Amino acid sequence: METKSDNELFLELKNDNELAFEQLFYKYYASLCLFTFQFSHDREIAEEIVQEIFVKIWAKRKTLQIKTSVKHYLLSSVRNQSFNRIQHEKVEKHYARQVRLEMPDESDSDLCFQEVGLSLKIEKSIELLPEKRREIFRLSREEGLKYHEIAERLHLSVKTVETQMGLALKQLRESLKDYNDRV
Repeated sequence: METKSDNELFLELKNDNELAFEQLFYKYYASLCLFTFQFSHDREIAEEIVQEIFVKIWAKRKTLQIKTSVKHYLLSSVRNQSFNRIQHEKVEKHYARQVRLEMPDESDSDLCFQEVGLSLKIEKSIELLPEKRREIFRLSREEGLKYHEIAERLHLSVKTVETQMGLALKQLRESLKDYNDRV
């Protein structure tokens, strides 16, 4: 039986020859896993990386151009994929550490989800207020303006601002009463 060169196998692979693909896979799989293990220090991760490279080769076989030898291409690919994976894991660990630092204790996690739910419910309830009442409420609660400052800004009487705030709070209490009963 005639043994084909890597370049011949690669050309056949580009023409959808699955047997050529399998021959390249079996020829290099074990040595690539050993090579990749040097970077990952984990046998399963090394195997995943090598498999990912072969999957990408098959997926891009029609457009893939190899300017060097197939062996060099494979070695470069798994090395680069290993470095990418290591970098990705560093980023994941960094963000996981950040999340852990910012997250409340596990005992507070239910409270945190309740607070998120309450915040969404409050925002939805505020949006349901009539436009002018909503504007007065936001100026008071979100911008911290006093009633007389709101009155000046909106060209209203202080009494009107007081009345609208009272109505806004009453409407919000009514909207949130079901939520308040559950907490």
